[in-house]
Amino acid sequence: MKYNICGLNVNCDFRFPTMTARAEKYRSDFAGKADITVPHTTDVSALKANNPALTEDDCEIITTAESFYNSLIPHGGFMLHASAVVLDNRAYLFSAPSGTGKSTHTAQWLKLFPTARILNDDKPAILLSESISACGTPWSGKSDLNINLNIPLQGICVLERAEKNFIHPLPPDEAVFALLNQTIRPTDESRMSALLKHIDRVVNEIGIFRMGCNISLEAAQIAFNAMSQQ
Repeated sequence: MKYNICGLNVNCDFRFPTMTARAEKYRSDFAGKADITVPHTTDVSALKANNPALTEDDCEIITTAESFYNSLIPHGGFMLHASAVVLDNRAYLFSAPSGTGKSTHTAQWLKLFPTARILNDDKPAILLSESISACGTPWSGKSDLNINLNIPLQGICVLERAEKNFIHPLPPDEAVFALLNQTIRPTDESRMSALLKHIDRVVNEIGIFRMGCNISLEAAQIAFNAMSQQ
């Protein structure tokens, strides 16, 4: 099937319900050659060896995400494990390991700001061209919270749990490590080199923050106040 994802023409061989349904909003009838081809992977034995509870549907989500995001790197983009919220046509990304509270935090934005929307709740893409933007993709973790949009990137925040809310800018070296630790790292040397260049540009052009937060509307307001000023 043909799709347009991150502004690119993509052929994806989805065969199971979750990705087939989620990708519908990205369907395209483009003519000519695809920029990226995402094949169906039949050998998922390694995945199931590490987690026998995975279904064929689960495996397709994992393998197609890895294939797409690795292929995105030569096209000037990469994935960040984050929950991305859009407000006033600007994207705010909140990154952290699973279970830290990314989705809980962005849910507070939806309560605080009536016009806010979730761009992608788990794996938004960051795309670099003349400017830097965040893109929705159909790979959005356990939820179907994703929008087929390309939105200017305002800032990235690395979250951690805290009783009292705080936020501060990250030094460049810490910011590079934080982003590298929350993306898919290719084994191919040339793509790894390209990924590092992408991350370096993001760190130099976009505000990167560290935030300790609790489950409150105040946390969302503090994050917006700091990040929107960049």
